Amino acid sequence: MTLIADTSAVMTKTRELCAAIAGDENFSRLQKDVERFLDDDCARLMYQAVHERGEELHQKQHAGMKLAPTEIREFEAARDELMRNEVASAFLQAQGELESLQRTIAKYVTMTLELGRVPTEGELAEAEGGCCGGHGGGGCCS
Repeated sequence: MTLIADTSAVMTKTRELCAAIAGDENFSRLQKDVERFLDDDCARLMYQAVHERGEELHQKQHAGMKLAPTEIREFEAARDELMRNEVASAFLQAQGELESLQRTIAKYVTMTLELGRVPTEGELAEAEGGCCGGHGGGGCCS
């Protein structure tokens, strides 16, 4: 039997993990915040406009162009307005928490596969420290 066979212990525990996540009260709240955002055209359009403008300014800066103070002020004002929108700010918070959960679970699984055992808290903390994840596997190490 392979590790990914439907009846393997690994897949059974994977389904249990997924059930625990889906059944978690905080996860349900985060999901509702995302759904509420997706249903709110005003919040979505505001988010999209700020995101696109931020990308434009980033590309301009990356190309070596200096940003005008008015561009920066206008972007910051739009971003502040977005953050005052309760639906959009709840979405951004939920998005951050869900991404953090995903990264943490992936880190545990990845390190387990690399080490051949469950990583210690110290090893996990060490992996947080560098751009390489502490194991030379990141994209920014030479």
